[in-house]
Amino acid sequence: MTTPTAAEYDLWIRRFHQAPDSKVRLLCLPHAGGSASFYFPVSAALSPRIEVLTVQYPGRQDRRSEPGIGTIAELADQVHRMVRTLDDRPLGIFGHSMGAILGFELARRLEADGRPPAVLFASGRRGPGTHREESVHLRDDEGLVADLKDLSGTNTALLGDEEILRMILPAIRNDYRAIETYRRTPGEPLSTPIVALTGDDDPKATVEEVKAWAEETTGEFSLRVFAGGHFYLAAHQQAVLSEITDQLGAHAG
Repeated sequence: MTTPTAAEYDLWIRRFHQAPDSKVRLLCLPHAGGSASFYFPVSAALSPRIEVLTVQYPGRQDRRSEPGIGTIAELADQVHRMVRTLDDRPLGIFGHSMGAILGFELARRLEADGRPPAVLFASGRRGPGTHREESVHLRDDEGLVADLKDLSGTNTALLGDEEILRMILPAIRNDYRAIETYRRTPGEPLSTPIVALTGDDDPKATVEEVKAWAEETTGEFSLRVFAGGHFYLAAHQQAVLSEITDQLGAHAG
């Protein structure tokens, strides 16, 4: 596996705030249709104590001219190539929705390198071994937008702007295809501790389905359930940040 150039790294990995003296890092992985900027408030809140890095997927914002996501496995390989050399301090991973599954696959790859993450925060997603038949990516544009509105994960004002919709829908559809066709491949559970976080009224993941994350690690597992739907974290930002700080604080030395 080749080491990425500085230009490649900067294309994939965004750092909104400098934290040169931090003892730990947090890598944030966006949801389907999401971008690195979704985690700007997290970076602002946690820096400089924790260095926050965020992945920018292809097909959106400044990467909108690039082909979108193919599969979760391909995306995990690309992100792994970018972060596998970040071994000078403990690394936590936070992924929401699609990002949680990507985080799981990234953790698998890092463990195979002999460098397991400090902790995996799996937010708003059922366990990787659970399965639902989903085909939102096969809907027409109106059907895709309807699902986005139901989840309230994208600014509804943007969803009403036809020009912006034409720009973002291809990337969103690719994301949906990648996560809806994902299937967990056989393999041993992680040793990485997992913290699962979810809303109690999430249409994409019941609390029981989220509990299935416990099967994915031989390490510690904990579950935090908040009031709310798929994007519960918008209303519980401080509690989520406290959970991240508490978990990573144990690795700060």
